[in-house]
Amino acid sequence: MSDIRILVTGATGYIGGRLAPRLLEAGYRVRVFARNPDKLRDVPWASDVEIVRGDLDDPGSLREACRDIDVVYYLVHSMGGGEEFVDAEKRSAQNVADAARSSGVSRIVYLGGLHPDSGDLSPHLYSRAQVGRILLESGVPTLVLQAGVVIGSGSASFEMIRHLSNRLPLMTTPRWVNNRIQPIAVRDVLHYLVAAAEAPLPHSRAYDIGGPDVLRYGEMMQEYARVAGLTKRRILVLPVLTPRLAGLWIGLVTPIPPALGRALIESLSTDAVMRNHDIDSIIPPPASGLTGYPDAVQLALGRLESGEVETTWTNASPVGAPADPLPSDPDWAGEVVFTDERSLESDSSAEKVFAVVESIGGENGWYSFPLAWTVRGWLDRLVGGVGPDRGRRHPKTLHTGDALDFWRVERIERPKLLRLRAEMRAPGRAWLEWRVEPLDSGRSRLHQRAVFFPRGIAGRLYWYALLPFHGIIFRGMLENIAGAAGR
Repeated sequence: MSDIRILVTGATGYIGGRLAPRLLEAGYRVRVFARNPDKLRDVPWASDVEIVRGDLDDPGSLREACRDIDVVYYLVHSMGGGEEFVDAEKRSAQNVADAARSSGVSRIVYLGGLHPDSGDLSPHLYSRAQVGRILLESGVPTLVLQAGVVIGSGSASFEMIRHLSNRLPLMTTPRWVNNRIQPIAVRDVLHYLVAAAEAPLPHSRAYDIGGPDVLRYGEMMQEYARVAGLTKRRILVLPVLTPRLAGLWIGLVTPIPPALGRALIESLSTDAVMRNHDIDSIIPPPASGLTGYPDAVQLALGRLESGEVETTWTNASPVGAPADPLPSDPDWAGEVVFTDERSLESDSSAEKVFAVVESIGGENGWYSFPLAWTVRGWLDRLVGGVGPDRGRRHPKTLHTGDALDFWRVERIERPKLLRLRAEMRAPGRAWLEWRVEPLDSGRSRLHQRAVFFPRGIAGRLYWYALLPFHGIIFRGMLENIAGAAGR
């Protein structure tokens, strides 16, 4: 065990959720910083790290988190925020810099984005560059790693390539499809990040990192199609297709929300290629060499097919999603709340029933009225919500904080409780919950509850409009879950 203590911000995100266990494997003592520690309560490595609650907008919680820390990893970036996100990220970076400096932190490591030295940058690339500058000028020795498109199972960039290529034999794209990109496998990003904790750092500076291949974005889609066994894709470039329109189009044909799709597209508006290989002077490549793009695609597809996806882009809650946990029943007094509660006895054990409950959603479906769920998901997508097909990270297992179609796992206690919080657009807050109660002789009772806190008159009308469908959807769901457990 190393004496070096590390703080990871963004541990509930795509990169942070993979980095924390690898830092543990390397022998470091790890503390993770999260607004909602419950999202980390049942990850496999939760018992091996120290988890602290805090917010990047709260300097006091940051100073406490940085106490006795040697290295801070800054892995937070909002890809789906509104126009104000640039100022918010500037504020967060300054808070981290101030806390690290006042706490005597020895090093800051930041993962930013590849970008050209000159020319107009998209808001998201500009924000990443700005955060890098703030940290570099913090007075704390800082190592900034700048990566382009990250290829790995569950990464937003890879999911956009995968779904566009899978679903569209003929696609229309903006001119960015001809820009040059240097993708990097997520395993190589993690190699550089782990090594950054102790790499020699003569002075604070940024280093570019990338894989061995430089391709145009259109070539990346064609190469994906080849590796995935698809026919050659035909690409029609439309110079009038704006990032906003392209983002809306991506939102319709992929699980990527329009705001995130637009951010990804804007980040591809310039070439993203390493300007030098100075990184080799402080961190050598992996012993087996950097992963080529075709191999990275093959590895990502293999992880998806086997259900062994560690983290996904959906790990981070979308901006504006409800963050409040389900209020406890005594607190409902005086509030308007609608519920649909049902229960059913099953001849199956609590463990068997809960296994079916935990497998709900994604390709497994919702056990009742599939058309209604699909229509509700697409309506959500049309009004800018997360939409119907984020799916699930693993076909059978859920963890607190996992995205599940247009829900998020708020709490799971095997084999007795699963609670989901809605992230679809609705005039109120909604939860869906199952409790499994063991009975005598190996039987069990399944309790199901839908809870809705309406917002204004619109929320009440929304509940009453859906009321005729509840009997079909919720009764059928309860009966089909119990039936599947019996089979």
